[in-house]
Amino acid sequence: MAQKINPGPLHPILSGSLSNPATAPQTLLKDPDAKPGVDQQLTTTSGATQPPISSTPGADKAFISKPSGTQAHMMSPGADQAFLTKPSITKALTMNPSASHALIRADRGGMLSMSDDNVMMKQILNIHAPDGREFDVRPLLFLVEDILNRSTQHVDYITKGTQAQIELEERAQQASYVAMLEALTYTIDRIACELSYKALGGSDAHATTTAIFTLLSSYTWDAKLVLSLSAFALNYGEFWLLAQIYSTNQLAKSMAILRQLPSILEHTAPLKSRFDALNNLIRTMIDVTRCVVEFKELPSKYISEDVPALTTAMSHVPTAVYWTIRSMVACAAQITALSSMGHEYAISTTEPWELSTLAYKLKNIHEHLRQQLQFCYQYIEEKRDAESYLILLNLFDPNVIHLDNMKILKALIYARDDKLPLLDGATKRPVGLDLLRRKSVLLLISRLEFSSDELAILEQIYNESRVHATRLESQYEIVWIPVVDRSVVPLPAETMTKFENLRSTMPWYSVQDPLFIEKPVIRFIKEVWHFRTKPILVVLDPQGKVVSPNAIHMMWIWGSTAFPFTSLREEALWREETWRLDLLVDGIDPLILNWIRDGKYIFLYGGDDIEWVRRFAAAARSVASKAGVPLEMAYVGKSRKRELVRKVTGIINVEKLSYAWQDQAMVWFFWTRLESMLFSKIQLGRADDQDPMMQQIKKLLSYDREGGWAVLSHGSNIVVNGHSTTVLPALGGYDEWKVYIAEKGFDLAFKEYHDKLHDVAHPCCRFEFPTTIRIPESMRCPECHRVMEKYTTFLCCHDEQGGLTDSLF
Repeated sequence: MAQKINPGPLHPILSGSLSNPATAPQTLLKDPDAKPGVDQQLTTTSGATQPPISSTPGADKAFISKPSGTQAHMMSPGADQAFLTKPSITKALTMNPSASHALIRADRGGMLSMSDDNVMMKQILNIHAPDGREFDVRPLLFLVEDILNRSTQHVDYITKGTQAQIELEERAQQASYVAMLEALTYTIDRIACELSYKALGGSDAHATTTAIFTLLSSYTWDAKLVLSLSAFALNYGEFWLLAQIYSTNQLAKSMAILRQLPSILEHTAPLKSRFDALNNLIRTMIDVTRCVVEFKELPSKYISEDVPALTTAMSHVPTAVYWTIRSMVACAAQITALSSMGHEYAISTTEPWELSTLAYKLKNIHEHLRQQLQFCYQYIEEKRDAESYLILLNLFDPNVIHLDNMKILKALIYARDDKLPLLDGATKRPVGLDLLRRKSVLLLISRLEFSSDELAILEQIYNESRVHATRLESQYEIVWIPVVDRSVVPLPAETMTKFENLRSTMPWYSVQDPLFIEKPVIRFIKEVWHFRTKPILVVLDPQGKVVSPNAIHMMWIWGSTAFPFTSLREEALWREETWRLDLLVDGIDPLILNWIRDGKYIFLYGGDDIEWVRRFAAAARSVASKAGVPLEMAYVGKSRKRELVRKVTGIINVEKLSYAWQDQAMVWFFWTRLESMLFSKIQLGRADDQDPMMQQIKKLLSYDREGGWAVLSHGSNIVVNGHSTTVLPALGGYDEWKVYIAEKGFDLAFKEYHDKLHDVAHPCCRFEFPTTIRIPESMRCPECHRVMEKYTTFLCCHDEQGGLTDSLF
């Protein structure tokens, strides 16, 4: 038989809670003298059927979408009974301390009795019955995080200050945000009441957790978690709001006295371990919730549930949700104990190991989920990168025509409009890509290890082109594209310092941040443009079409004269060239160019054997003196062994053996230009073994590898290009060929005698190509014209000291 209901202060709860459910907790707390029959109003009567409580008509419909043909419901039939059946509130408030102690620590028994997780989770999974309703929980989670972080005084969060508050206020003004809160406030309040009342009644933690799951049976896992955390934040935030403002607000002060807050805060030292455990657990709860929400937000376009990492994670999500809500129940019990029984009782209880145990369990769950989430992000990133790579391939399809170069530049450098992606090297100010619209753009692609010689020469060529900015050959812009290791993000401070130092020396445009260059772009640069370690210069015409995959060789050989740096222009320049001395030294040494104009005989020579250098210089001067010809000599070093070349140069200067280049950058540029001539021919597919100029270039490069060498010219005309083993003996045999000088001239007499020695000596030729360039399928020896054998060589040179460690040799 149903008991008679006492029309006391609790009577409006059932009728009023639907319109204002938030009044329930305050009403209960203000009526400690409620009669025993009052709480019966919250229970089912004997022999009667209690109608289930449903949400206010239209409340959820305003925001939550429902699948057609399915009637939405807040909970399955019978769920209300689990929610409404509560122990006596009066009993909870008047029980003796020892009984309260047992109930507050009820979570311990619950954890032990439900040790079989399989049985427990089977029960939870049976309750889970989502009806297809979906809503974005992220805005609500953002609000909840703000409440809990400020309640726990999370230092990292609080120091973010005004910006986070501005973002929160902006979101609160959005119509969708308001509609979501209107739709979910009732449900959140019901869960908040469940947490508070069950904590007061000392209910088993698992039973309370199960009741919350029953209430939220029709929601998805992420929604269950965020709604529960919202309810907990409502109670916990109210507790700490009063604690933070009661000293300055009279209303808050009166309410705080009712909750015994002044007494609690006066005894914070003994309670510190309890609050630390609470804060630690709450932050872990936030971490797990955020992680579960991130799983829900994974883009289905790039990942599906059959991906192992996601499959594994989703199988653990129900367990994560359960233990997080279970932790909320434990935290609510702690706060309720403090506010209802005072600090004396809280201090008298044992250390809060239950909270620490839950925090440990949740942290393990979070670490596992976070690991699986990282696997998912990696999988998604790979899918997106593959998609972006295909987009790049399509954009650079030769058959695709673009109106300008902007789409290409955005795809390569920075696609969004929220930042200025470039730095102007002249003004050192950030600029946008629009400045490059419909211009010829040279993409200077390199690592952060950029040779100072290389940079200095390129800068000189660039600055010379800027002097006459109206000339046709000056109508181009250079943009530096740095390629960095993206395996560690953000980039280490050392890497960023190296990047900024290198960028500061460049007079052209460069990207603001190396990370603007995405992984698919780096892959495209390596696979399509064959970038390895040495810098390349990819040329885009005003429409963004690649007109040269690497114009760095053109730049070294002809400078800005090679504009517009197309392959057609490169072929045209080669057709104009012949094997002459000024091709070798053009743009390097004006003194040698003066010798050429004066029609002098010139010996250009190199090597690292100082004894051979002494004998060669003496023999050359002796022959010139005897033959009565004006002779000049210039030592140009070697392509490698920079330190040894510097020593040889010093000895030449001291002993006044000949003229020698003092600046090592000149030596570097000479050999770089010579190598570029070979690379240019190979890149054009014109490395013809019958091309006389090509044969001479290969000879000189090979001689440099195998010892000393010398090139004799008369003015610009090259007479002899010989190895050290033939040139010095030819000079030493002057008495044998001098008789032909009167008849044939000095040039021809020396050449014919040298060639006879050469035919007997046949110096060995060897080429070692780095993997950074396109290696020709075959090559003929420039000496004997037979096809050379191909070997794989591992080279380790420790004495380069800034030399060409990864050059041709």
